[in-house]
Amino acid sequence: MRNVVSGMKLKVRVVHYCRQGIECWYADIDEADDRQPDDPYWYVDGCRTQSEALTAACAQLAGYDQSMAAGVLPIRLSGATSQAA
Repeated sequence: MRNVVSGMKLKVRVVHYCRQGIECWYADIDEADDRQPDDPYWYVDGCRTQSEALTAACAQLAGYDQSMAAGVLPIRLSGATSQAA
């Protein structure tokens, strides 16, 4: 019997916005086919540059890659919150 490898298609979304007159960047990671980004697997907010937001997202994706190789799938933020309670 062969090992079965679970995979996911994830996407990174990066958004530029202003908060109290200061330019900021936000990034999140969600499923590629999820059209409603209201419950991502991960996010970072308040980055000073687009590069900073992308670097943080890439580091998180690398962590997911290692976890998924070990058979552990990411948990949505709402699921992680309810599991911590």
